[in-house]
Amino acid sequence: MRWNKGHRTRRGNAVLEAALVLPILLLLAFGTVEFGHFFYVKHNLQGAAREGVRAAIIGSATSADVTRAVADAMALYGLGNSGYSVTTSPGNISTAGEGDNVSVTVQCTWGEVGMRPLALIGANKLVKAVAVMRKEG
Repeated sequence: MRWNKGHRTRRGNAVLEAALVLPILLLLAFGTVEFGHFFYVKHNLQGAAREGVRAAIIGSATSADVTRAVADAMALYGLGNSGYSVTTSPGNISTAGEGDNVSVTVQCTWGEVGMRPLALIGANKLVKAVAVMRKEG
């Protein structure tokens, strides 16, 4: 088989195309990983808030019960050392009456919990989850 002159000049095209396309593909791949991890963390915070509010709606519940339930859930999810904060409404759970709405908010910053291969999501981004249920008698 004989090679013509024009074919030999196209040998480097594949390398050039790969060099141009590879950074875009890597950006998409790492961006997908970062945003996927963000939603994973948000889902886990929502689970911790739900566990906290489930502990809060019991008639004899105290704020310590809520904090303990959230801490147990966060430790189970591997986020126990994430610098999260827990806020309840009302501030003192034992003052809520039967039928009152009780809410638990769990939040932390992305810089403390996030996987940041490209830093597309800012380190100061607040990841927050809220769960609300009615207090039982």
